[in-house]
Amino acid sequence: MPLAATGDLVAQAAAARGAVAAFNIITLEHVEAVITGAEAVGAPVVLQISENAVKFRYGRLLPLARAAVAAAERAEIPVALHLDHVQSDDLLRQAPDAGFSSVMYDAARLPYAENLATTRAAAEWGHQQGLWIEAELGEVGGKNGQPPLDAHAPGARTDPDQAREFVAATGVDALAVAVGSSHAMTTRTAALDHTLLTDLSAALTVPLVLHGSSGVPDGELRRAVAGGIAKVNVGTALNAAMTRAIRGFLAANPEAVDSRKYLSVGREAMAATVQDLITVLRSASPAAA
Repeated sequence: MPLAATGDLVAQAAAARGAVAAFNIITLEHVEAVITGAEAVGAPVVLQISENAVKFRYGRLLPLARAAVAAAERAEIPVALHLDHVQSDDLLRQAPDAGFSSVMYDAARLPYAENLATTRAAAEWGHQQGLWIEAELGEVGGKNGQPPLDAHAPGARTDPDQAREFVAATGVDALAVAVGSSHAMTTRTAALDHTLLTDLSAALTVPLVLHGSSGVPDGELRRAVAGGIAKVNVGTALNAAMTRAIRGFLAANPEAVDSRKYLSVGREAMAATVQDLITVLRSASPAAA
């Protein structure tokens, strides 16, 4: 079917008091696994390509994006394409022609005033191109090998009043909020600040996004969705599943040299992870009751 629009999938999830799952992809195996897992449970899904993934692919966006579009158009469920954690304006401007309906413009590393100004400029340009723009306020730690912020560090949590001002001033369509999760977690031990999430949900009219969801336990994810999260980003969980499966296969088959053998095992493990996580998110929505 034709590519879906991220904004439409998020709006539909929010209207049902649920959340759409968004998975970061790095290889074609990631693409196929995400779609296979989502098809298994009949759920829409967002494929995300991060700026770091583009750097890994020699700085070229189109090869992976074109593969994702081709796979999405053959999927049995709605699939959208999202450009994630973009800091480069050059990369932002490649999004419309590469099949992306949305971009997460990441200026959260900057002081508040600079974050606001650069995000507003990105949102104004993006809206002219028909893009749905997500931004971040506060800081979800753990990107690029950095340790997660301490829970009480300045800027480690999103302030509701500042968030309201930020969204109004920038015109963004969704906001990634810092409520206790962290990128690149390989253990599911994150404890979210649900009181803060409730306050943020009450303060804002745009959908809220949870980054760093791989480290969030199932129960915490359900509470986050019930508390107003409408888009849940997952990346590390796929990589961990793929790596574990491949390690296990190669340990059991040390003579193996055909990459299809171990990549298929890794792809199957990622698809199972996608299916499990979407099932958890769906169980949090009243529509699933």
